[in-house]
Amino acid sequence: MNSMRLEMSMNQKLTTELRMAPHIIQSIEILTLPLLELKTFVQKQLESNPVLEVLETDNEMQAKEKEQEQREEQETPVDDAFLNDFENLEREEWGDFYTQDRVVKRVDEEKDKKLEAMQNSADRPISLQDYLSEQFQLLEIDEGTRAIGYHIIYNIDSNGYLRYPLEEIIKSLHPVPSMEDTKKAISYIHKLDPPGIGASNMQECLVLQLDPEDKEYYFKKELIEKYLHDISCNKYPKISKETGRSLEDINAAVESIKRLNPRPGSEYSNEKTHTIVPDVVVELIEGEYVIRMEDDYLPQLRISPYYIRMLESQKENGNAIENDPKAKDFIKKKIESANWVIDAIKQRQTTLYRVVSESIKHQKDFLDHGVNSLKPLKMQEVADSLKIHVSTVSRAIAEKYIQTPRGIFPIKFFFTGSIEKKDGENTSRASVKEIVQELIAQEDKKNPLSDEEIVDKLKEKGLDIARRTVTKYRKALGITSSRRRKRY
Repeated sequence: MNSMRLEMSMNQKLTTELRMAPHIIQSIEILTLPLLELKTFVQKQLESNPVLEVLETDNEMQAKEKEQEQREEQETPVDDAFLNDFENLEREEWGDFYTQDRVVKRVDEEKDKKLEAMQNSADRPISLQDYLSEQFQLLEIDEGTRAIGYHIIYNIDSNGYLRYPLEEIIKSLHPVPSMEDTKKAISYIHKLDPPGIGASNMQECLVLQLDPEDKEYYFKKELIEKYLHDISCNKYPKISKETGRSLEDINAAVESIKRLNPRPGSEYSNEKTHTIVPDVVVELIEGEYVIRMEDDYLPQLRISPYYIRMLESQKENGNAIENDPKAKDFIKKKIESANWVIDAIKQRQTTLYRVVSESIKHQKDFLDHGVNSLKPLKMQEVADSLKIHVSTVSRAIAEKYIQTPRGIFPIKFFFTGSIEKKDGENTSRASVKEIVQELIAQEDKKNPLSDEEIVDKLKEKGLDIARRTVTKYRKALGITSSRRRKRY
């Protein structure tokens, strides 16, 4: 029987690792942040680092001084005039006193201040359920129906549809109401604003929005309940054959149906809207494109002079911090951290400015003439021109926007691949997409262009592009096939 041997040994192994210092990682993160996220980051740094503070502008300093003056005026002793007013208040009737111009003026000023504060405060968006409940409580109905209705309302999703079948929704009520009472409650909900609310499916939602007084009500109802799929597939001749109605009648009815809202609750959705704040603005000034960084959106940072003086003070001054090495070390580290943040933000702004400036040099024709003049541009080209790594360019433009005379665009929009034309010149993919979109916009709607026909028209413009590429571009633009675009 062989015995098992356990041995221990030591081996030396040489490996190479790349470790980035924390401040370098932080600089990369700051470079990547869009403007709104950078502002949030700065606020967190101000809260966590006591030596970091905002450098106030002259206007901010004046505003603070004015505020201080007003505060001091409010704290002045009560004068004789005010005492006289107060004595009058005690002697006179309340109603007579408030008819005096002076007091009415004072009350109006207070109202104006409150109104101004309310107007300047952010509105709290009302939820769909709150909006429906406010309407529902005004209906003159019995309490049983009201209780069922409230329960149904809170089972309506953000699009305005019932999340579950009515049978399941009422199971959690005690006692469980009858279906007759439940349908009575839902019939009241169907009459609430916005129209179409509380439906079980899209067909019911759209039918609820139809006007029963419309002479074409039953025809539109039939189209919604039986022919939505055929309408989406543009099968109007089939609908005409089965309904006996003309193509003109069908076109008119469908146009009316298209104006209905398949998601009536979306207006009251609690989802946050994403705000876009451009990092860079390009303006045309006296015939020249001028680039401006949106620095005003960010607070200007500095190291607090108070903490710098604490460290620079000598022992003979009797400063307590000199006798506390831990406190002194803490402040030194906080100042070092704050300096890194300030430098990293400056470096971010400088890098972004350089990248955008170089990009604008290549895309001046786009600024002058529009998307059709957008030129092919790779990040590597900009990186080579600026003598920086291509990853730096990629991080600098990530999720950032630029405001131009042509509109607001992601900065990445300027970087696009190329397609070679017959004359040897290159054009950008974005400009080709724009051409495809223009061709379709100008087509005969009764005889729309097929993808193959679009390929032929592009060849006439010197662009040799495969049909599958045209199909890909068309789908990316959200444009349906020629069969579905056809008008009868």
